[in-house]
Amino acid sequence: MSSIVVSELEYAPPGVDSLFFDVGFGVSPGEHAALVGANGVGKSTILRILSGELQADEGEFALGGTVLRMTQDVGMSRPTDTLRDMLIEVAPAALRDAGRAMVIAERAMYDGSDDGMKFAEAITHWGDMGGYELEAQWAAAARRSVKSEVEDFHTRLVSELSGGERKRLVLDLLLTSNADILLLDEPDNYLDIPTRLWLEEQIKACKSTILMVSHDRTLLERVATKIIVIEGSGAWVHGGSYATFPEARSKRQELLGDAVKRWNDEERRLFQHMKIMKQRAAQNFKNATKANGAETRWEKFVAAGPPPPPVPDQNIYVNLRGADSARRVVQMIDVSVNDLFLPFSDEVHFGERVGLIGPNGTGKSHLLGALAGTIDHFDGTIGFGPRTSIGTFTQINDRPDFRGRECFEIVRDRVFEDEKSMKALARYGLATNARQEFSTLSGGQKARMEILCLELEGHNVLLLDEPTDNLDIESSEALEKALDGFQGTVLAVSHDRTFLARLDRFVMINDDGAVFSLPDYELAMAALSAPADVATLRLAKSLT
Repeated sequence: MSSIVVSELEYAPPGVDSLFFDVGFGVSPGEHAALVGANGVGKSTILRILSGELQADEGEFALGGTVLRMTQDVGMSRPTDTLRDMLIEVAPAALRDAGRAMVIAERAMYDGSDDGMKFAEAITHWGDMGGYELEAQWAAAARRSVKSEVEDFHTRLVSELSGGERKRLVLDLLLTSNADILLLDEPDNYLDIPTRLWLEEQIKACKSTILMVSHDRTLLERVATKIIVIEGSGAWVHGGSYATFPEARSKRQELLGDAVKRWNDEERRLFQHMKIMKQRAAQNFKNATKANGAETRWEKFVAAGPPPPPVPDQNIYVNLRGADSARRVVQMIDVSVNDLFLPFSDEVHFGERVGLIGPNGTGKSHLLGALAGTIDHFDGTIGFGPRTSIGTFTQINDRPDFRGRECFEIVRDRVFEDEKSMKALARYGLATNARQEFSTLSGGQKARMEILCLELEGHNVLLLDEPTDNLDIESSEALEKALDGFQGTVLAVSHDRTFLARLDRFVMINDDGAVFSLPDYELAMAALSAPADVATLRLAKSLT
C-alpha cells in the first residue's frame, strides 16, 4: 500500500531545542497532500526524515512501496555536476547506490588510480539493476523538458540548463516514474507560470501518493487534496483543499479558544466545589468522604491538563511607507539587454504596480538589473525622474553587505538604536534570530530580512525579483498588504499568480524576444498560457 503513516515524530537539530514534537498524520494511497506552515517550523526536515536522510529523535513512520524524493535545491547547489549526477540522486535507492558507485569507479579509472576493473564491475551492476532502462527515461524526460538537445548526460553540465529546466526535468522524471510515493520539496520554485500550469496538470494526473511542501497558494488550491499543518510544535490535518483551509483554520482557532475557556471554567467549578466540601467537612466529619471525592475529581482533572490553546499567529507586520516622487518615475527608450529581447520603450508612472512576466530565460531579471544599475551593459536609455529612491530585492537573497554579519547589526545600521532594531526584527518574526548570521538563515528568513531593510531604508521605487519565492504564506500576505498601502512605485518579476493578481499592469517578454504591454491580470494569464496565440496578443499593445 502506497500510504504514509507518521506517529509522534520529534526532531531537534544539534544544540537547539526541539524543532517539532508529537507530529502525526496519515496520507492515504493516491492522495496529494501538502505540508504547510511558517518558515523554519520543520516542513523540509520532515521530508528529509521520511526519505531516510535524517534520523528522528522520537516517533515512528511507515511508507509503503517505492519512494522518490526531490529536494528544494535540486540541481542548484553543485553547478559543476553533470545531468547524470543530478538524476542519479533522484533515482530509487538501489539504483542511486549503483549509480554513485559507477561514477566513483569511472573517475578512478580516468585519474589512473584504478585500471578499470572496478568500473567494468560497477557498470555491469548498473545495467543489472535497471540503469539502462532508467537512462531511457532520462532521455524521454529531457526531450519534453529541455529546450536544447541533450546528447550525453554524463558530460552535459547542470549549469548549462536554466534553473527552471533543471526543475522541470526532475519533476517530469518523477511524476511519470510510477513510484508509489513522491516527496516533493518546493516543486514550484524556479518555475515560470507556463511550467507551473504544466506542473498542476501533471500532479493531478499522477497516480502516486504525493507529500509536498509549497507556498504557491494557487498551486495548493488546484492540486492538494489534504492540508497537513505544522504549527504549535505539532501537526493537525485539514481534509480538504487549500481553498477552504483559511476558513477551517480560523474555525479551529475559535474552537480551541472555546475549549480552553470551558476547561478553565470547569477547573474553577471543581476547585470551588472542593473548597466548599472541605469547609463542610470541617464543620461535620460526615462530609469528609464527599470532600475527599471532590478533591480527587479536581486533582484528576488538573492532572489531565487543558486542551491545546489556539496557536499564536506569526503577526508579520510590514510597513512600507514610501514617499512622493515625480509623476514619471522611469522612462525606457529602445532598451534591450544582451540581445535577450527586442528593444522596447515604456514609461512607468508614480504609484503603478508593474509586473514583469514571461517564460524563464527571457531576460526579466536582466531588465530589472539594468533598472537597478547592477547591469551596466545594456542598449537604449533608462532615466529616472526626480526625487526617486530605488530599493532592490534580489531573487537569491544575496546581499554582499549582509555577508558575515548578524541580523541585529544589519538592522541597527539602518535605525541606529538597539531597542528600535529589536522591535523591527520582532515585527518580521526575526527577534530570535537577532544574533544569527544572515548566511545561516532559512530562505524565507533571508527574504524577510531583505524586505525589512527595504522598509527601513524608505525607498519610493521598489524593484522586486521573485519577492515571495521563499516566503511562507503568512509573510507573502503581509508583504502584499503592505504593497497595497505603499506610497510609491513597484516593478516586480514574479511567477506567483496570487501576488501578480494584485498588480496593475504587466510587461511580458516572450521566448522570441517580443515585448508586450498587457493591461490587466486576466489578459496576462491568458497570454502566458497560450503565448503563441496571435489573437490573444493582438488584444495587447506591442511595445516592440
